[in-house]
Amino acid sequence: MSWMIVSDTSCEIRRMEDLAPGVQFGLVPFKIRVGEREFVDLPTLNVGQMLQAMTDYNGGSSTACPSPEEWAELFLQADNVIAITISHNLSGSYNAAQSAREMVLDKYPDKNIFILDTLSCAGALAEAACLANRLIGEGRSFEEICRALTAHNDTGHILFALASFDNLAKAGRVSRVVGFIAGALNMRVLGRRTQDGKIDFFFKTRGETRVLARILEQMDQDGFDGSHTVRISHCDNEKATALLEHGIRAKWPDAEIVITPCAGLCSFYAQDQGLILTY
Repeated sequence: MSWMIVSDTSCEIRRMEDLAPGVQFGLVPFKIRVGEREFVDLPTLNVGQMLQAMTDYNGGSSTACPSPEEWAELFLQADNVIAITISHNLSGSYNAAQSAREMVLDKYPDKNIFILDTLSCAGALAEAACLANRLIGEGRSFEEICRALTAHNDTGHILFALASFDNLAKAGRVSRVVGFIAGALNMRVLGRRTQDGKIDFFFKTRGETRVLARILEQMDQDGFDGSHTVRISHCDNEKATALLEHGIRAKWPDAEIVITPCAGLCSFYAQDQGLILTY
């Protein structure tokens, strides 16, 4: 039986190493629109050029999720499909994947297609993809893998550390951020996901060091014990990432930490100097 693990490009990773036998990994890209320009979130995307275009452009920017047809194209390539999406409350990607599932199963009812709404983004999707690949390699059944992914997803946490709301405001996204006001512009802010997959910004300060310290406090409050992989995505902020990595290792020496530069979509929202942490 052939397998396809497919994710939208909010997952940050662009390819998977050590795929299990019979497994393919595929991506369906978001598009970022800045005025008349469209940037496709593929491995070839120059993220710095995209962010500069957003800074230079005075109007609003927007994103477009993958289409059902893009999802369906990859669903058709395997007998068993594990699809992983950003939170349905942040994007239409999950709904597009659901539409694609219906389209494909209408013609090929014997296929197995599971769609995981991570209620999250970035490292949460990457971790789910890696878990799926490992379980396939262990010979687990499709149903066992679906249950394991759902259970793992329910225990995950995500934190967003943003340097500014400037470009979020330009992108027209501030109204979708739960309970936060324009007075937080140019502040260091920390957000977490809500149970329904939205973003709740709950801490603000003027110093990056205090935000990093607050991240460690929040991980402790969430019961992190070092047994889950920590994934840090950063938007051109290697200095803060290194400080955060040092702090995590000081508290949880055995924690596995994976550091990844933000790709297109997450760079669009995290913006320059932003961090996204999953654990």
